[in-house]
Amino acid sequence: MKVSARTYRGWKQRQPASRAIADARILNVLHDLQQPDPKTGKPKPEVLYGRRKMRAWLQRNGFPDVSKHTVDRLMRDAGMNGLVRGRRTVTTIRAKDKVRAKDLLNRNFHTDSPDKVWITGFTYVPTGVGFTYVSFVIDLFSRRILSWASSTSHDTEFVEEALRMALWQRRKGSGSRKSAVQGIVHHSDAGAEYTSQRYTQTLAEEGLVPSIGSIGDAFDNAAAETVMGLFKNEAVARDSPFRSGSLASKTDVDDVIVEWAHWYNQARLHSTLGYRTPVEFEELYYNEINGTLPDVDASKLAA
Repeated sequence: MKVSARTYRGWKQRQPASRAIADARILNVLHDLQQPDPKTGKPKPEVLYGRRKMRAWLQRNGFPDVSKHTVDRLMRDAGMNGLVRGRRTVTTIRAKDKVRAKDLLNRNFHTDSPDKVWITGFTYVPTGVGFTYVSFVIDLFSRRILSWASSTSHDTEFVEEALRMALWQRRKGSGSRKSAVQGIVHHSDAGAEYTSQRYTQTLAEEGLVPSIGSIGDAFDNAAAETVMGLFKNEAVARDSPFRSGSLASKTDVDDVIVEWAHWYNQARLHSTLGYRTPVEFEELYYNEINGTLPDVDASKLAA
């Protein structure tokens, strides 16, 4: 191909297009997310994000005007696909006596303030010495993980430990953030652990109102199932950025839970919360209550 000297000199001296520069900046950020941390040897947890959540994260981190199409194109260029959910395994074992509390939520998984509804459930993690079971207690308003417990057996004592830790967490707050916990709706599936006499008595003694979904229907406890699914796919999957090797025992699982739960509450963006973190979402609510923000309808914060 013949090219004139003037055309060549023009091409040689021409500055890169603004789009190319903007793309390069974003690609650098995406590349950095994928690089192993010098201390942990693991990539950043944000590599788990798909297109929509990555766009929200970039908008919060120096790229306020980035479009969804740009994010989609550059993530493909960077070889990033986001996390794909895996299959769900049933862990609920039906109580024999069929006596249980009514379902007070009826699949309405939204509330207008913290500590109105707590949801709970548990899942399992395979390790080198057998299953480790992990239970979470979550505030439905902010999707914040209030507490967790792990055990090598799934019994009432195991799930009760998570409940008592959640009670302690909320009671030790200060000012408007301190909860009396009485009257909070406690929603779970119909597993024998949650319908046992011991657990039911604990709820009554603490002033919590029990609510239990139907048998064999994950949709009745879908909000808790979602968190447990995120835990299985984001924290303990083989290629998880929270794992540094095989899960040989319960101790390894506990280490993963500590790191993932902190990131989940403090840094993970949730589409249900308007791409905010659980801690940030609660802070917005309390700031509005205390008059440090313009009046905002808390029920619309996730819009």
